[in-house]
Amino acid sequence: MRLENKIAVITGAGSGIGLAAAELFGSEGATVLILDKNGDSATAAKKKIVDAGGRAEAYRVDVADWQAVEAVFARLARDYGGIDVLYNNASVFFGEKDAAIETLEAEVLETILRINLFGLMYCTKYAIPLLRKRGGGVIINTSSSCGLIGIPNCDAYSASKGATVALTRSFAVEYGPENIRCNCIAPAAILTPMVYESDLNKPTFDEQKFLSTGTPLRRWGKPEDIANIALFLAGKESSYLNGAIIVADGGITIA
Repeated sequence: MRLENKIAVITGAGSGIGLAAAELFGSEGATVLILDKNGDSATAAKKKIVDAGGRAEAYRVDVADWQAVEAVFARLARDYGGIDVLYNNASVFFGEKDAAIETLEAEVLETILRINLFGLMYCTKYAIPLLRKRGGGVIINTSSSCGLIGIPNCDAYSASKGATVALTRSFAVEYGPENIRCNCIAPAAILTPMVYESDLNKPTFDEQKFLSTGTPLRRWGKPEDIANIALFLAGKESSYLNGAIIVADGGITIA
C-alpha cells in the first residue's frame, strides 16, 4: 500500500493512461479523485476502483475551462481539506488536424493549448494551496517525445508539451522549498484509444513498419507502463526527484 492515506487527483482519468493510473493508485491505498470531461467515463472509472475495494470519487470537469477548474478544486477543498498528489494527465492529440504552423488552423492550435497547457496550469494553480495543507506533496506532469525532439506536422502539440517540460522545471524550483516536488513523464507510442484514433486509424499509417524500425523495443507501450512510473513519482521512493523529465518511449527519441 504505497499510497496509503494519500489523496490523489488525476485529470483525464476516465480512459487510457489516466484510467490505468487511477486503478493502480487505488489498489495502492490512495483515495483517487477522478477528473474527466466525460462524466460517464469518470463514473465508470470510479466504479472499477470501488468494486476492487478502493476509494474514489468522480468529477466531471473540462480542464480547459478556468472557472470549472476553480470550482471543482474549491469543492475538493471543502470535501477533503487537502491533497497529496496532482497528476496532470489530461491531454489531447489530434493527429492530422495538427500541422506545420503555416497550415495549422487557429482553432486547432488554441484548443490543443487550452487543454494540454492551460489545463495543466489551471489545475496546478488551484492544487498548490491544497498540497500545502497536507505539508507538501507531488505534482506529476505529462509531456511527450514531441516536447523533447522535433517532430514535423505537430506544431501545436509540440508547443504544449515543450511548455510542459519548462513548467515542470519552474514548478520544481518554485515549490520545492515547500516540500512540493514536481516531475514529468514524457511518453511516446502508448497504445491508448486516443492514439488509435489519431494514428493507427489513418490509412497511411504502416504499423508493421513502425514496430520493426521506429521503436527499439519493437512494441507499443501500454498505459500500465506509464501508470507504474506515475506511482513511483507519487510515492516516497522518489523523494529526492524534483524537476526530473522521465522519458518513457521504448527508446524512440534516441533511435
